[in-house]
Amino acid sequence: MLQVSVIREQREHIIKGLGKRGLKEAGELIDKAITLDQARRDTQRQADDLKARSNAEAKRIGELMKAGKADEAAALRAEVASEKEQLKALEADLSRFEEELKIHLYKIPNVPAEIVPAGAGADDNKIVHEHGVIPQLGADALPHWELIRKYDIIDFDLGIKISGAGFPVYKGKGAKLQRALINFFLDEAEKMGYREMLPPIVVNEASGYGTGQLPDKEGQMYFVQEDGLYLIPTAEVPITNLYRDVILTDDQLPVKNVGYTPCFRREAGSWGAHVRGLNRLHQFDKVEIVQVREPEESYAALDEMCSYVQGLLEKLELPYRKLLLCGGDMGFNSALTYDMEVYSAAQQRWLEVSSVSNFEAFQANRLKLRYKNKEGKMQLLHTLNGSALALPRIVAGILENNQTPDGIRIPKVLVPYTGFDRIN
Repeated sequence: MLQVSVIREQREHIIKGLGKRGLKEAGELIDKAITLDQARRDTQRQADDLKARSNAEAKRIGELMKAGKADEAAALRAEVASEKEQLKALEADLSRFEEELKIHLYKIPNVPAEIVPAGAGADDNKIVHEHGVIPQLGADALPHWELIRKYDIIDFDLGIKISGAGFPVYKGKGAKLQRALINFFLDEAEKMGYREMLPPIVVNEASGYGTGQLPDKEGQMYFVQEDGLYLIPTAEVPITNLYRDVILTDDQLPVKNVGYTPCFRREAGSWGAHVRGLNRLHQFDKVEIVQVREPEESYAALDEMCSYVQGLLEKLELPYRKLLLCGGDMGFNSALTYDMEVYSAAQQRWLEVSSVSNFEAFQANRLKLRYKNKEGKMQLLHTLNGSALALPRIVAGILENNQTPDGIRIPKVLVPYTGFDRIN
C-alpha cells in the first residue's frame, strides 16, 4: 500500500498517476486518506500531550505529599484520574482512526511509473519488442485441444470427473513434457543466481494482505473455511512473504528466489476459443522468480528479469512479443508491468505467458520489509516478481507451433529433459 507520508507530500503527483488507471475517484480516495491521517496525528498529539501532563502531575503529587499538602495532592490526584479517563477515550479514538486509515489505504492501488501509458485496457498496451518468425501452418493444422486428444497426452474429461472443469490430467508424454519444462525453468533460474524455494501452496490471511491479493482478489482465490487458509494464485505470495516483518542487511541483498508451485485461481472464464483447452485453467503449474532490491536498483532488476524471460522463450523457439501495460490493464499492486506473449499459430492469436512487475515499495510497506541504507536510515525495499514461466500456454504454443505430419517436434533445449524429441 502507499505510504501515508508520500500521499501527504505528493498528493497531486499521486492523483495524476492514478488517473492513468482510469480511477475517477482518485482525488476523493487520496483526500480521505489525508483527512484520516490528520485526525490520527491530531489524536496522537493530544494523547501524548495529556500523557506528559499526567506524568508531570503524578510527580507533583508526590512532592505535595512530602510537603504535607495533602488537600492539594488530593485535588491534583482527582484531576489526574479524570485525565486518565480522557486518555483512554483518546487511545480508543486513535485505534479507530488507525484501523480506518489502514482499511482505506488497502483500497488505493499503486501509482503507475512515469513511463506507463494511460489507458483503459488491453487495447491501450504498447508493443515494445517482437522476436521470432510466426510459423505458417497448413490448412489441416489443429489447435492444441485437438492435438492433446489426438496424441492422448492431456485429458480434460478425466479432470472433470475427479475435480471439475479447469483441472486437467496430464498423461504419458504430456506429463513428461510438463515435468521437463519445470526442471528446465528451475535449472535456468539457478544459472542466473536465483535460489530455489519450495514454499507451501496454502497461505494465511496475513500473507494474502502482505502481497496485496487481499482484499483486492479475495473472490479469485480458493478458501479453506475451516482453517482460514487460501490456496495460492502464484508462488509470489508465499515466497515474498518469507520476508514479511524482516529487516535485511546489505550482505543479504539482492534477494533472488525462484520457486515452482501449482497455482489455483477461481476466476471464471467466458465461453469461446480464447478460454478453451489450456488457455485458462483453475489449476496450473508455474515457475516464479522474485527479487527484493534497493530502490535505486529495482528498475535495472526489472529489465534484467525481462531479458531473462525473453531468453527462455527464445531457447524454446517460440515467437513472442513484449508489451508495456497501460495503467488500466496493470495489476492493483504494480507500478510497472511488462507482459510476454507467445504466438499460437493454430489459434492465430497471442497468448500471455508471463507478467514481470516492479511493485516498488507498495508490497514492502504492507510487509514491513525494510533495510538500513548506506546512511544508516531505515528504508522500505522494492519487490519484483515475474512468471518464468507459466506452463499451460507455453505447452499450447509448443504443441501448435511444432505440429508436423510425423507428430509434434520437441524444442531441442527440452530433449535432454523429456528423453524424446517428438510426440507421436
